[in-house]
Amino acid sequence: MNASADLSMKTDDVLRVELEVFRREHRDLDDAIHALAEKGTADQLTMQRLKKRKLRLKDIIARIEDRLTPDIIA
Repeated sequence: MNASADLSMKTDDVLRVELEVFRREHRDLDDAIHALAEKGTADQLTMQRLKKRKLRLKDIIARIEDRLTPDIIA
């Protein structure tokens, strides 16, 4: 996760690629959480860790999207 720590040093192209990677990982975690919940095979600690990882990814995705979206003063 340190790869996204300093967004100002990365080009927009690099950020777009990272954004797609993080979105895919976020979707994969969502699928894994749902699958484990349906099977009932995951313990609470595992579920909490997956959900926290998913939230961290969501925050990173939001920061990258903010960086890529130009500020428009209305």
